[in-house]
Amino acid sequence: MEIRHTTNPADVKHYTTERLRQEFLVGGLFEANKINMVYSHYDRLIVGGVLPVGEALKLEDRETLQTEYFLERREIGFLHIGGGIAVIAVDGKAYELSKLDVLYVGKGRQDVTIASKDKNDPAKIYLVSATAHAEYPTRKMTAEEANPTHLGSLETSNERVLNKYIHADGIQSCQLMLGVTTLKPGSVWNTMPAHVHDRRMEAYLYFDLNDDARIFHMMGEPAETRHLVAENEQAVLSPPWSIHSGAGTSNYSFCWAMAGENYTFSDQEFIPMKGLR
Repeated sequence: MEIRHTTNPADVKHYTTERLRQEFLVGGLFEANKINMVYSHYDRLIVGGVLPVGEALKLEDRETLQTEYFLERREIGFLHIGGGIAVIAVDGKAYELSKLDVLYVGKGRQDVTIASKDKNDPAKIYLVSATAHAEYPTRKMTAEEANPTHLGSLETSNERVLNKYIHADGIQSCQLMLGVTTLKPGSVWNTMPAHVHDRRMEAYLYFDLNDDARIFHMMGEPAETRHLVAENEQAVLSPPWSIHSGAGTSNYSFCWAMAGENYTFSDQEFIPMKGLR
């Protein structure tokens, strides 16, 4: 597992493009028969990718976590982003996931494996894990069950559908929140006007882009904005002090996941357009 340490916003404003990418952009998550993960010291969030082509892959990393099993002091959310049916087994009970289905697994589950139902049509699974101090039951949710919310408009280039999966009124968790936003054709902007929530970090995974499409992910303090150019199936780690917004060269989907002190969407601080520089 790769480890990323926290950064100081006073230092980040002096970073080169390459340094910004090294600190905040996460690529190469989906490799055949591997579980690739990045451990962020921002709220100790872990993001990862799984592309199971052969045998089932066991979720584990004792060397990094220094625990007997992965979810000894953690919870996790799995999102199916494409391909065939995924089969995730939790302490012997199997759950099948299709595209945009989410499975939450709570603290204390000891044996978690990830596989594809058909190795000739492998699933592609994105995972996000946060620390947990309480146990919540394992639960699967489809996109339809996530009660899609329609936001924005084509006139402002941000017509989109928001699916909330893991949150206070959906799948219950200790601190992890997770959802997916899909932009309609002709729309490119997400989360505008931009905002920050200093009590929680956030991670974005951009997906469903063509190979020649790109996302310009906006970050940095409101008066010291920077950007990252992201490709399909790359993630961005967003510090609590940073805005997180973006625009694509086409429409796309992204998974947003949060961890931190507050378990709410209402503590956002929206930044007026005149406050961005």
